[in-house]
Amino acid sequence: MLIRVHDAGVNPFDCAVRAGYVAGYFQHTLPMVLGGDVSGIIEAVGEGVTEFEPGDEVYTRADLNRDGTYAEYVTVRAADVARKPASLDHIHAAALPHVSLTAWGTLYDTAHLAAGQTVLIHGAAGGVGHIAVQLAKLRGAKVIGTASTRNMDFLRELGVDQAVDYTAVSFEDVIQDVDVVLDTIGGDCQARSWQVLKPGGLLMSIIQAPSQETAEARGVRQEFATASYAVGPVLREIAALVDSGQLKPTVSAVLPLDQAQRAHKMSESRHTRGKIVLQVIE
Repeated sequence: MLIRVHDAGVNPFDCAVRAGYVAGYFQHTLPMVLGGDVSGIIEAVGEGVTEFEPGDEVYTRADLNRDGTYAEYVTVRAADVARKPASLDHIHAAALPHVSLTAWGTLYDTAHLAAGQTVLIHGAAGGVGHIAVQLAKLRGAKVIGTASTRNMDFLRELGVDQAVDYTAVSFEDVIQDVDVVLDTIGGDCQARSWQVLKPGGLLMSIIQAPSQETAEARGVRQEFATASYAVGPVLREIAALVDSGQLKPTVSAVLPLDQAQRAHKMSESRHTRGKIVLQVIE
């Protein structure tokens, strides 16, 4: 289907594509249009599409191998599309797809998080992190989140059971016996995360593959986790959670489309609360 873009979400993945970091994993043809997240209005549907029609308000994550959503129009697979959460405007709907698919894929599809387990979410105030906190709580898990001082109150609003200020304390000194670690930071943060896992625990990263050798030596598991590929079905469930008041996206900045460069610089600072959105239609 052809979607008229109302708003497009900005993700660190977009910055990685622009910088060439994922060139070996995706079949991109240059020049290309960046962007995966979109909330908008259906302009036209292809042959055989019966669930949607022109004028419907929808949201999705576009095919990451093709031109993306920093545009006025984008073509997507109908199977990947879901109706926009009725309780959200297009700005907040555009903030959801990639981060909710990633949080869902890591916590639910990969970790199979269960009630009573403890999960540590690094960067819990960020795009993936703030959705992951809410999804983990919905599963009945105990949630520990790391963030900077200014985001401590925000983490508590999200529902974390223990908020850790990484600027004031080393998380490995105050956390132990964790079932699952969700690493959205990488580097030294990931290296220190092995120490907090209980035997048989799981270290997942969406940034870089954790060492299999280290995992085996420590008697734990590791995964380089990705977003759920059941795009349409998961986004329908996400929309239902939003509309029932159980999930809420946070948008920290809304910029016009022609300020995409500024949006990327903000994203690359790695200090954004929630999401940045590009507004195509005011």
